[in-house]
Amino acid sequence: MFPRVLMFALIFVLISFTARSQDDRARPTRPPADSVIGWHASGKAGAVVAGGAESVEAGMTILQNGGNAIDAAVGTLLALSVTDAHLFCFGGEVPILIYDAGRGVVESIAGQGAAPRLATLEHFETKGGIPRSGIESAAVPATLDACLTALDRSGTMSFTQVVAPTLQILDRGEHPWHADFARTLRRLVDAESAAADRRQGLRLVADAFYRGPIAVELDAWSRAHNGLIRYNDLATHVTRVEEPVSLDYRGHRILKPGPWTQGPALLQALQILEGFDLSSHASGDADAIHLQAEALKLAFADRDEFYADPLFQPVPLSLLLAPEYADARRALIDPDRASIERIPGDPAAGLARLDPDRSTVRIGTDGPSLDTTTCIVADAVGNVVAATPSGWSGVLAGDTGVWLGSRLQSFNTWPNHPNVIEPGKRPRITLTPTLVLKDDAPVIAVSVAGGDAQDQSTLQMLTNLIDFELSPSDAVTAPRFNSEHLVGSFGQPAPQLGLLQVDPRVGDEVLAELEARGHRIERSRAPVGSNPTVLRIDPETGLLDVAGCPDSRRHSAAY
Repeated sequence: MFPRVLMFALIFVLISFTARSQDDRARPTRPPADSVIGWHASGKAGAVVAGGAESVEAGMTILQNGGNAIDAAVGTLLALSVTDAHLFCFGGEVPILIYDAGRGVVESIAGQGAAPRLATLEHFETKGGIPRSGIESAAVPATLDACLTALDRSGTMSFTQVVAPTLQILDRGEHPWHADFARTLRRLVDAESAAADRRQGLRLVADAFYRGPIAVELDAWSRAHNGLIRYNDLATHVTRVEEPVSLDYRGHRILKPGPWTQGPALLQALQILEGFDLSSHASGDADAIHLQAEALKLAFADRDEFYADPLFQPVPLSLLLAPEYADARRALIDPDRASIERIPGDPAAGLARLDPDRSTVRIGTDGPSLDTTTCIVADAVGNVVAATPSGWSGVLAGDTGVWLGSRLQSFNTWPNHPNVIEPGKRPRITLTPTLVLKDDAPVIAVSVAGGDAQDQSTLQMLTNLIDFELSPSDAVTAPRFNSEHLVGSFGQPAPQLGLLQVDPRVGDEVLAELEARGHRIERSRAPVGSNPTVLRIDPETGLLDVAGCPDSRRHSAAY
């Protein structure tokens, strides 16, 4: 009798646990007490560094509930669309790099929406150009599908589980649109509940937003307010999973998204710098700043000339990253004198300079845009995610609660230029996360906010960590510089040739030396240019060390 009583009791407990398990996992506990949120942290079980503190808490909660780094990164991104809503919106974009430890691969999730079918060059020429804000500058929303793609390929949790922390934030109702957005997210949760398994559930969430009732509502709202997005733009949206672009730098493999971002320009600059012995200098001395700034000038001149959506325009990336081309470009750097020319190269001919008559670059009138937020997550089993979410200056799509971004402004309206606006084409964006491998395992991740400054600060983070052997905390707080010697990505303002913004903490002697070499120095208060976040993994101990620039209100936690 007694064993049978025990058996029935055990069965009852198992049935009760099974019935509650889905609800329990969708109702997260708080992160562990030892994961205090600050600007830097370290631990071995998991780490998150991002923008708003509550977004970091969301990611840590998901890790604590048994999710992996991909689950936690998606939860962090969804929360960032609320906590950092002035920098990143749910209707915006997010390129994502994922190291999947189980498969031993790095994948680039191309979370950038295309121009709507109505977004033609002729349309914007009649408008006098692409507006910097408002309904007509919105690309097709890409964030949700990028997150679902990441979960599908490398995650373990459902959308319902990873969106739970965001709903908790929204339910406080701190802004009028929060209740509408929460209602839209719960409609997606309801769509997922009809699924037989996790992967089907993710597809049902995507269908509800891009091909179901929410897409119909976004179409109707856009039509009523003279927007360009239509149902067929949403229904045909695809998130591409791509091979990252990569090259070796001082024994490390640096990986970036493709030339639909500015990411490969970082690789070009590093390849040029490999010909100089940076480690013989100190971080922040005149020689180190000068060499890095001059390499960036050359790399960004090629970015402005050649980078675009490779689905629409062949980008000569293998030629741009050829060692012989880097040698030719490196020879243009004078160690004692700053360049005051914008000098694109001619990779097809292997020449250091492009014939000026062959350049299709023109100049606009608008200024810089410092948008975007950041997200890096790692877990104990080796998964790492670096993402750079963005979307700002857009519009609220009625009672859906979904904010749309303004990314079409990253196109230009120059006929025959690779990045000229075309329907269905992705704009060449500044968003550009970074992963670094050593011996085929991740050791560094970087995510930076700040428009054209993003890869400039990423370069400084990598040289600080690799060449100058700084800690993540020291890397993100070290004085930085930012060159304006480039065509701006937002409205295409003219390059300010030779202009170098520098944190005056480098010292008067360094500033005077840079001026003596011909740099036009602008003393700027920290943070200069951008808002970096960094993860470093000790390959021997597994320690996860994360830091975010405290002047930029970045937040970190680990346990």
